Amino acid sequence: MLWLVVAYLGSLIVMFVAAFWSTNDFTGALVRKFTTNNFHTLITESVYRTIAVRSIVVASIVTIVDAVVAIPIAFFMAKILSPRWRRIMVALVLLPLWASYLVKAYAWRTIFSEGGVLAWVASPFNIHTPGYGLGATTAVLAYLWLPYMILPVFAGLERLPDSLLDASSDLGANAWRTFRTIVLPITYPAFIAGSIFTFSLSMGDYIIVKIVGGKSQLFANVVYDNIGTAGNLPFAAAAAMVPVVTIIAYLLMVRRSGALDNL
Repeated sequence: MLWLVVAYLGSLIVMFVAAFWSTNDFTGALVRKFTTNNFHTLITESVYRTIAVRSIVVASIVTIVDAVVAIPIAFFMAKILSPRWRRIMVALVLLPLWASYLVKAYAWRTIFSEGGVLAWVASPFNIHTPGYGLGATTAVLAYLWLPYMILPVFAGLERLPDSLLDASSDLGANAWRTFRTIVLPITYPAFIAGSIFTFSLSMGDYIIVKIVGGKSQLFANVVYDNIGTAGNLPFAAAAAMVPVVTIIAYLLMVRRSGALDNL
């Protein structure tokens, strides 16, 4: 607990304090005087509001895509495979996590590039590839964080008694009604657990946007650019509070739903 407070929460507190500092316009030196100019800029400048909304939308789409893809995979693992093959399937789901993050990102860059695999497959049909941009960013983020959605959903489905599915079938319910009235309500906390990972990881990622995002920008890139290019650390600290506040608001929202109490 002491390590958590000092190393993790302590760094967040320091970042929050630094957000109220500024830099000298001429020398770029850090000015440790209280000011709210950084937050005023974030609120009043329309470009930052646009980037904030774009970041939330991308993180939400990534979460929805991962949930939709994870459902059949997790159900197949939990209810159809034998215990032996189930363990093998879990290992296969975890297998992409063993590869380097950057290797996977640049592999997707090659896929989306002109002359890449996607263009080669689409060329006989005269279909243009999406190239770099928000579509590529969303697809790559969904791929990267998919295991973090599959495993919680798999764990939730594994705890679901088979007798409930059999009873639903005996009473005449079709597959969709069984999923809607039995599977989804019971495994809802598992989906929430997975969404916490996919949403927060997408909100904080800036590397994928740099590699496949083209000219598009998410809020994590605003933080990165003000640390590296602009050298405005106080503004970067203020900008970093936007993803933090967004994730805290999301956690409070799902907590009010009661899902976290049932994990």
